Amino acid sequence: AAEATEVFLRGQGIDFTPAVLFKTVVSDLSDLAEVFYDIIVFFSPSSVQSLFVNFPDFEQKNTRIAAFGNTTKQAILDAGLILDIAAPTPEAPSMTMAIEQYIKSIK
Repeated sequence: AAEATEVFLRGQGIDFTPAVLFKTVVSDLSDLAEVFYDIIVFFSPSSVQSLFVNFPDFEQKNTRIAAFGNTTKQAILDAGLILDIAAPTPEAPSMTMAIEQYIKSIK
């Protein structure tokens, strides 16, 4: 998409300089290999990718998985994980509310 935009702008005679405003990279989380969490919350599909880059043998076991947004939810399902908590919803527009509702529902 960026290439097509550049071609269009140049075709219109517009002088510009392309710039990278952000770049998503996978962080090295290997120091967390022996740390286990009750809930892991994902806010982007790339964060799901990061989990498996860092921990290729990750098994969900008793860890609850939460997702914010439809594309993140789909990335979790595509990765074969069980999605326990999803936001936003009409009842829980924020992740905090979704987690609170989930905790209340399992008590």
